[in-house]
Amino acid sequence: MSKVIAVFGAGTGLGVSVARRFGREGFQVALVARRKDRLDALVEQLAGEGIEAAAFSADLSEPAEVPALVAAVRDRFGRIDVLEYGPIGFEQNFTPAAELDAATLEGLIPLLLLTPVEVVRAVLPEWTERGDGAFLLTQGYSAVQPMPHLSGIGPVMSAARNYLYSLNGELADTGIYAGTLSIAASIARSEMAEAATAGAAASESLAAFPVVDPDDLAEHYWDMYTKRDRVEQVHPESLAPQPTAG
Repeated sequence: MSKVIAVFGAGTGLGVSVARRFGREGFQVALVARRKDRLDALVEQLAGEGIEAAAFSADLSEPAEVPALVAAVRDRFGRIDVLEYGPIGFEQNFTPAAELDAATLEGLIPLLLLTPVEVVRAVLPEWTERGDGAFLLTQGYSAVQPMPHLSGIGPVMSAARNYLYSLNGELADTGIYAGTLSIAASIARSEMAEAATAGAAASESLAAFPVVDPDDLAEHYWDMYTKRDRVEQVHPESLAPQPTAG
């Protein structure tokens, strides 16, 4: 039976690149996002490349819907071996820390923290029984390095990063891998790259970041999945936090 990767937050940037990279290795692909028309177009595109894929329309800001969603993917493919979670889009704007309020954070928490936790809870029994599985969490660099004017998303993603690190350590001897890719770049071909960034200060800060090819990021994920030798990959690698001398 072919292995299956579920791409949560699939889009025209990183999502389809991850699907394509794993699909080249024989994986079947479940694409999950809100807009079924876009998902259907990606399924057709992958089919043209010889990759079997199916679309699952879902609102990932609703954690309570995760068990039924995961069950639907299993019903279609019979299993889930890898799950990549990266639904950050142009709807999630940065907010300067001085302007941040509880309501803004409350709106971000379901999509960026609660749903990934529920996703892991939904797939973990299957992976534990099999002794294999991988959860790949896509994050922005502000989860790693706080920056002026780029708050809001960062504090919530940093909480998810904290969870991911703990998860990686707890599952290290079980055959199950948890890793995160933190991206300090704008992703080419993505909706977010094409959308105008709200706020002049945020635009100024984001201008320092490069534009990266999502195929390069997908290659990082394949390397992380196969080697399982690190909990986090930062891209560009030059921005990875360096250990301090003891």
